[in-house]
Amino acid sequence: MTDLEKHNRMANAIRFLAADAVEAAKSGHPGLPMGAADIATVLFTQVMHYDPTHPDWPDRDRFVLSAGHGSMLLYAVHYLLGSEDFTLEQLKNFRQIGALTAGHPEYGHGAGIETTTGPLGQGLVNAVGMAMAERHMRETFGAELSDHYTYTLVGDGCLMEGISQEAITLAGHLKLNRLIVIWDDNGISIDGKVSITDSTDQLERFQASGWATVAIDGHDPEAIASALNAARESDRPTLIAAKTTIGFGAPNKGGTEKVHGAPLGAEELAATRKALGWAHEPFDVPSDILDAWRIAGLRSGQTRKDWEKRLAETDAEKRGEFERRLRGDLPSGFADAMSALKKQIATDRPTMATRKASEYVLGTINQAVPETIGGSADLTGSNNTRTAETSAITPDDFTGRYVHWGIREHGMAAAMNGMALHGGMIPYSGTFLVFSDYARPAMRLSALMKQRVIHVMTHDSIGLGEDGPTHQPVEHYAALRAIPNLDFYRPADVTETLECWQLALESRETPSVLALTRQNLAPVRTTFEEENLCARGAYVVADAEDTPAATLFASGSEVEIALEAREALEAQGIQTRVVSVPCMEHFERQSEDYQADIIGGPGVKVAIETGIRQGWDRIIGRDGIFIGMSGFGASGPYKDLYAHFGITAEAVVEAVTARVGG
Repeated sequence: MTDLEKHNRMANAIRFLAADAVEAAKSGHPGLPMGAADIATVLFTQVMHYDPTHPDWPDRDRFVLSAGHGSMLLYAVHYLLGSEDFTLEQLKNFRQIGALTAGHPEYGHGAGIETTTGPLGQGLVNAVGMAMAERHMRETFGAELSDHYTYTLVGDGCLMEGISQEAITLAGHLKLNRLIVIWDDNGISIDGKVSITDSTDQLERFQASGWATVAIDGHDPEAIASALNAARESDRPTLIAAKTTIGFGAPNKGGTEKVHGAPLGAEELAATRKALGWAHEPFDVPSDILDAWRIAGLRSGQTRKDWEKRLAETDAEKRGEFERRLRGDLPSGFADAMSALKKQIATDRPTMATRKASEYVLGTINQAVPETIGGSADLTGSNNTRTAETSAITPDDFTGRYVHWGIREHGMAAAMNGMALHGGMIPYSGTFLVFSDYARPAMRLSALMKQRVIHVMTHDSIGLGEDGPTHQPVEHYAALRAIPNLDFYRPADVTETLECWQLALESRETPSVLALTRQNLAPVRTTFEEENLCARGAYVVADAEDTPAATLFASGSEVEIALEAREALEAQGIQTRVVSVPCMEHFERQSEDYQADIIGGPGVKVAIETGIRQGWDRIIGRDGIFIGMSGFGASGPYKDLYAHFGITAEAVVEAVTARVGG
């Protein structure tokens, strides 16, 4: 058997495992795995440094299937390599409840799945983030500990999505030469030929952004290997445009949209077996081919052992710091540093915008936690996300800790997911809260993947003033609170800002949003308490002496309005308490007894927040009073806007007295 014949049979093992699994599930996407099987065979058996016996080896090469609909490509490859997770039984249960072999790759379902993909383009930008993380770790700890490549297979859809442009230009600018993108150039999308919707010259597009490019036959193993090896030596990121036939081998459906997202069907699958000379039953891989794959799976074992030896010989302090960062543990001095700063805040009682409070707190955090990597989408001076400890990352120097993301909110959020997935750092970034709309798809995926990614989102309300309704978030609080496993924090003062930052950093499996004000806020908390009260999600900041006739619930900048209203109501003899609600998600995690105690019994319940009402009825009930927004904002000085929209202490007092008097 010649090398080419051996390669073809190894690639055909991928093709038929994928086609058989899709046929058994009666749904799925056989076209991409069949078309890209030659690419995957060369990549995983000849080029990538990946050890399936130690799939979490920190210095492994990463592979991201950005075109996640072709998930059976991944599952088939990892079964063939000898994965303990992706067994033949798992492949037979493709797309079934409880199986690791989900319709699209899901991070955490099994080793070798580096990220969750499916929404097109996300994986490409995750790969950019991983390449950024690798280079930062390499320049921080040395090539003896971090020296690997990131590969991603993208489809036409990935390159059509707008986020791809953000990824391409950023990676080219940063000269991420360890990033290798393989384009499965099959010319087909769901609606038919790509030419009916797009005529972009992708090679020129990438070249214009500073990439090296090469076009090859995606079914020629020698051309594939040559392109991959050349890309590893490039001083720029590389695009390999691999011309393939979708559904390769299918005599009637191959090369058409009919093989993209549906099973081949029994007749076509039988014809494909005949066309490719695969005389084996479904899910049956000949022993010699399986052995060849398993042997190939062991090829990186010595490379891994050499790395482990280098790690063991590394200076104990450096090794300990490297391993701590990869574990995701915070430094031992973090809690003490936060406590000391909290005491100082209680003494100084500063009045400042919570965006400035965040900058103040970050000064201590970035000293105590050296793995934080900050950034902003061209709003550094507004988001206040950069501190003295965070010098800029540049194309020629990745030892810094601050990324100038440019006006790329979506790409920023997705790349931070990749950085977090890579490990060794805690990414945070800044933009305006209203622009969470640009970043939301990636934020949703970080929540789905349980990644510690922190979004500093300033200018959080009509309080930003004159920039007007295009920049004033209204529905955004509710929209972000609606994402499962995303903590949305809206602190009311400096102390709460510190506590929210501490919670975000300690939440290893939950991404966070810190919604921060442009306008100054007076301190709500004026005494030191060791306990992190924001961890409760909601807590009493001003109580009534007796049973309250009214409870005022508020978040962020509206807590001071609630406190002012309480003074007026108490002066009228109406017993009133104020509850700060910095994080509804944390409140929902408290015991039923605690929640009941905070919500309280009979009495008027008022929620005050510069967003929409949605989400507050859980606390105030449908008959509760809501003082907030019911439409978009307007342009004007912020104090005038609060008065214009009736979000004032006077409005609260009027509403409560009308109800109590009634």
